[in-house]
Amino acid sequence: MPLDRFGRQINYLRVSVIDHCNLRCVYCMPLHGVRLTRPQELLSPQEIEQVVRAAASLGFTKVRLTGGEPTLRPDLEEIVQRIASIRRIRDLSMTTNGILLPRLAAKLRDAGLKRVNIHLDALHPGRLQRVMRFGTVEEIWAGIEAADRAGLRPIKLNVVVTRGYNDDDIVDLARLTLTRDWHVRFIELMPLGGGEEARIAVSHFLSSGETLQRIENGLGALEPVPSLHPSDEAVYYRLRGARGLIGVISPVSRPYCGTCNRMRLTADGKLHLCLLHDDELDLRKLLRHGATVLELAEVIKLGVRRKPTGHALKEGVAPEERSMYQIGG
Repeated sequence: MPLDRFGRQINYLRVSVIDHCNLRCVYCMPLHGVRLTRPQELLSPQEIEQVVRAAASLGFTKVRLTGGEPTLRPDLEEIVQRIASIRRIRDLSMTTNGILLPRLAAKLRDAGLKRVNIHLDALHPGRLQRVMRFGTVEEIWAGIEAADRAGLRPIKLNVVVTRGYNDDDIVDLARLTLTRDWHVRFIELMPLGGGEEARIAVSHFLSSGETLQRIENGLGALEPVPSLHPSDEAVYYRLRGARGLIGVISPVSRPYCGTCNRMRLTADGKLHLCLLHDDELDLRKLLRHGATVLELAEVIKLGVRRKPTGHALKEGVAPEERSMYQIGG
């Protein structure tokens, strides 16, 4: 397992397979003027497999597929099969908005996918429309149920908390854990990309501390739960008698950079060294000039050594080259 300059063990690769999305969340993707990667610039399933094999040869064991919205890739099942065939990859998961899962969940499970995180920002139809703009609660809920039936567990729901948009849904979303063995995770806004979405992330920010206080005010005391993994970005709690867990992910108010174990591969083939920095290495160029798995591994090793120690959001310094939909979270 490769170590970076700060002694962190880096073993987790997040792979964005596409930057297209069928939603337009207000903090992520604009309605107009979106710069999307052309099909020929996306990594092919074979190229993605090569990069993951190179990472696995260094000791990476965990892969998460992201987007945009990964289920929009028509060859997603092939991508899953190829990655699942790599012996050293022990955990293959996906982040999705769930809308297309009713027809895909079982196929992706059979291809080798282990579990999913599903993005659901509100249970109230009007508030969901305001923050996610397209899609409905019914569509996303059908995707959650399809994932559950397919055994893609544990189900994790990702809620990006946006003050004035969906913060009135915090308690209702947390209440889901009383009767379901799901993980409901509340995520702080991050200003990426430098556009209107980044400005919303700053002006509508709500801290994890306030989120937890609202949950306790509405549902009672939260009991801390020991970390599920030393590098887990979420801090977990449980309501008394609840089947599921409540998590908070606090990149702004309580950065977890010191235990970060992640690298990112963008849909257009760049090794993105840190979500909250602009630094990248071009793997697609190497792939299309015939680079071997061994040569790719050397570049990934270089990227690990160059991985930044943390971000500077509190100093007002935020990445501007890519928006969230272009990185994959």
